[in-house]
Amino acid sequence: MASSHFLCNSHHLYSSNSQINSFRNVSLSLSSSYRVRLSSSFGKKPQFQRTQLVTVMASGSKTDRKQVEIVYDPDERLNKLADEVDMDAGVSRLTLFSPCKINVFLRITSKREDGFHDLASLFHVISLGDKIKFSLSPSKLKDCLSTNVPGVPLDDTNLIIKALNLYREKTGSDKFFWIHLDKKVPTGAGLGGGSSNAATALWAANQFSGCLATEKELQEWSSEIGSDIPFFFSHGAAYCTGRGEIVQDLPPPISFDLPMVLIKPPQACSTAEVYKRLRLDQAISIDPLTLLEKISREGISQDVCVNDLESPAFEVLPSLKRLKQRIIAAGCGQYDAVFMSGSGSTIVGIGSPDPPEFVYDDEEYQDVFLSEASFITRAANQWYTEPFAMNASSSPADISHSV
Repeated sequence: MASSHFLCNSHHLYSSNSQINSFRNVSLSLSSSYRVRLSSSFGKKPQFQRTQLVTVMASGSKTDRKQVEIVYDPDERLNKLADEVDMDAGVSRLTLFSPCKINVFLRITSKREDGFHDLASLFHVISLGDKIKFSLSPSKLKDCLSTNVPGVPLDDTNLIIKALNLYREKTGSDKFFWIHLDKKVPTGAGLGGGSSNAATALWAANQFSGCLATEKELQEWSSEIGSDIPFFFSHGAAYCTGRGEIVQDLPPPISFDLPMVLIKPPQACSTAEVYKRLRLDQAISIDPLTLLEKISREGISQDVCVNDLESPAFEVLPSLKRLKQRIIAAGCGQYDAVFMSGSGSTIVGIGSPDPPEFVYDDEEYQDVFLSEASFITRAANQWYTEPFAMNASSSPADISHSV
């Protein structure tokens, strides 16, 4: 029995089995679990309700009967629609990895007249990330965003939609998209998950449009919608200053095989509230370039993983300070450094992928987010790839060209 996918529109059945078109007499039998409601005339659009399997009995003569199994796949339907949207497009679908980052150190150097703060930080991309699927949309009016988790905005307040709007504004592109965000990076974590999503969307839009912009232009434009977004257009390790938008690419200063564990309680820290409690006169005075030099020379240690936002974050969320202290105490030296990333509330343990036992045993921490991770970078003219996907011999990105 042959198996194929099909797509119905108002007048046609598209099937990989061309013999179906030559059958004169067709009868349908349905699997017991699913139902398909067809209009009485092919001039009307068939409506599908959870239809997964349709068996077609067809005959070219009274004595010659054949049976063909047709599988209806909603994802395949979307893919075929995307192919038909723009027959001249070089890319019709694209799936990309959207990694997050940690701040290996974070110094706040001054308060600016515009109300923001100047910082100096070693940003580094890590292997934890989301996946984002892009397909060309038949609509020339709007993007459509979906996600696998509740609470993520799906309108133009989402940084993905902001990034796509920015790209169209800067380039004049008329392409709109269906986007599905498979979210794994927790929000309110100090890991830059939303900023990474925006950078990934800009890179994707540029691929769909034949690379109308350079990566440098994408990086410069991205600062208009978020301070951390330009960093993701580095190669993965960068010394960032200003509000974070001044990005200096670095050779990877830290070994890729150095493991880490991320521990984030369900509570988030308000970035605005953390900065409100920041007292620059009480921050340490060590030169951030000294920290960068020591990391490049000697690697990670507790004394170089400085975060000026830790103290105000611990005031906002006292339980976060207790969590860090308990990790250090219970780790018994298994971690080279334990520190908070960004404005919180993720605590990072460098040197081991394993969380301390109390995280599993203590009821207070039953709802924490846990993930192991490692440092990664990207190659020139390529986007980031998920490390285990590469080990499994998967392609760096799932790119489907329109046929």
